Amino acid sequence: MAKVLVVEDDVALSGTVVQVLKAEQWNVELSEDGKDAQHRLATYEYDLVILDWQLPDVSGPEICRAFRSRGGSTPILMLTGRGAIEDKENGFAAGADDYLTKPFHSRELIARVKALLRRPAKMEGAVLQCGTIALDTARRVVTRDGTEITMQPLEYAVLEFLMRHPNQVFTTDTLLKRCWNADVDASIFATYTCIRRIRKKLDLPGKESIIKTIPNVGYRLESLQE
Repeated sequence: MAKVLVVEDDVALSGTVVQVLKAEQWNVELSEDGKDAQHRLATYEYDLVILDWQLPDVSGPEICRAFRSRGGSTPILMLTGRGAIEDKENGFAAGADDYLTKPFHSRELIARVKALLRRPAKMEGAVLQCGTIALDTARRVVTRDGTEITMQPLEYAVLEFLMRHPNQVFTTDTLLKRCWNADVDASIFATYTCIRRIRKKLDLPGKESIIKTIPNVGYRLESLQE
């Protein structure tokens, strides 16, 4: 599930953009000013940033330029009412990957976002498998031996992330940055609690958990067949 940061101070427009993106089942965060956006980009990780040009404190190009100068590689889609070719050149020069002029159609926005996320069509409906546990990314359904298991949104997000990266160890800090919303004041204990809930729903009596705890490091999902 892609994690998208929307930076837009126009309440009406930002509400529409967030709604459209969430309808595609993406994890969306909203920032309404430049300084807050800079803090989020320095603290959390995103798969895509949708960045307004004209913000009340720090401009979109300034945010983009500073982010790139720190080595930030996350794709950035610039939104603006400026349609002159010079403005587009300046946006790309600042480090933007694409440029969408207001007003725009929601279908075009989604098309641009999908292109920037570089998600091949074959991955859109991918079913991730771990033993008898299957996670259908298109329907957002988790099953064991064909029986559906109800997952809360955060549990699903953590499980999907781990299943996309089997046998890799992730620290609690990495999981917090990748799966939790920046608006939530989460702690390491929140990660522990979420992992515990996932284990309770997926693990079988008498068998080891598919999610291994690596002492003093973090967690790893085993991809071995049951």
